[in-house]
Amino acid sequence: MSGTSAGSVYELPLVDIKEGRYGEAVQILHIELQKQYRSRAGLSLLGYCYYQMQDFVNAADCYEQLLQINPEVEEYKVYYAQSLYKACMYPEAMKATFLLDSPAYQSKVLKLQACIKYGEDDLSGAKSLVEQMSSDDPDSENNLGCLLYKEGQYEEACKKFLTAMQVVGYKQDLSYSIALCYYSMKQYVPALKYISDIIEHGIREHPELGVGMTTEGIDVRSVGNTLVLHETALIEAFNLKAAIEYQLKNYEAAQEALTDMPPRSEEELDPVTLHNQALMNMEAKPTEGFEKLQFLLQQNPFPPETFGNLLLLYCKYEYFDLAADVLAENAHLTYKFLTPAFLKLDELAGMLTEQLRKRTKQKYVIRQASHIHDVY
Repeated sequence: MSGTSAGSVYELPLVDIKEGRYGEAVQILHIELQKQYRSRAGLSLLGYCYYQMQDFVNAADCYEQLLQINPEVEEYKVYYAQSLYKACMYPEAMKATFLLDSPAYQSKVLKLQACIKYGEDDLSGAKSLVEQMSSDDPDSENNLGCLLYKEGQYEEACKKFLTAMQVVGYKQDLSYSIALCYYSMKQYVPALKYISDIIEHGIREHPELGVGMTTEGIDVRSVGNTLVLHETALIEAFNLKAAIEYQLKNYEAAQEALTDMPPRSEEELDPVTLHNQALMNMEAKPTEGFEKLQFLLQQNPFPPETFGNLLLLYCKYEYFDLAADVLAENAHLTYKFLTPAFLKLDELAGMLTEQLRKRTKQKYVIRQASHIHDVY
């Protein structure tokens, strides 16, 4: 009989986990799980690592296996439902919440179900669940702010987020929500102020994330998509900063904001970053930009602006046949996204019409001047 205990078997991955080396820990755990199939300790550590790496599909798979081994453990039910929700598998996540019948988890279940409804754009369903929560819940104002924002009531949403920050103290995600409200109201100065707060906190508290190093030309390795990176809200902040600079036509500053964010490899980039990279580098790399936007349309979720922007850019570059193909291949997206796209197309058409009128007038004036010259 081997004298190796379970504790010593997982000692090495535990060290990696403590040091934040989740990828290395995953590799070791996979090897150990081949030796000890469906080990509770191994699967639990593996699920935790995947969750920290934001690989929620694999995390959900681990917790599903753990529930098959230990169906009575309530914590695994919570982690399973949370992982499915984070993976945007909303129907599966909602079904998983029904497994939780312990009164101790009632509040957590309500919050998770409200988040699922919100993710599905079922605002009335989300609001109904939020109203069932305790008014003393510190997340109450934040939840109401999110609902107001989704309804387009940006000023009221901003007030809720500011109140939430007064209650719970400074939090990066709240600072981002406030910045997003100001951005949506086209109040860019206060939006940039809250973005700067997020970036300053990130640089001070997590220098290992390498903010700004890529812009400075320093060759640094990917920091990965860890839960720590998500909690800093740095990626969201830099994307919003890039969007503001782009709106202000400060294109160089917009591109710099994208390279200032913590470095990640191409396959690790989130949909919003990919969308912004495509948009802001379109003049220099149009083929690459179109490929990224087409790729995003196949992802779930993708930034809602993707569909309209792809159509507009195809029209701008006179790829009308490709625009028609996109419409034909993505008929399911037209109901949700095409109206805003057509409004933009109408606006663009109006601008082009005005330009044509001016050019026609200029040609007429030149022709008349030429005719007068010929007469004399």
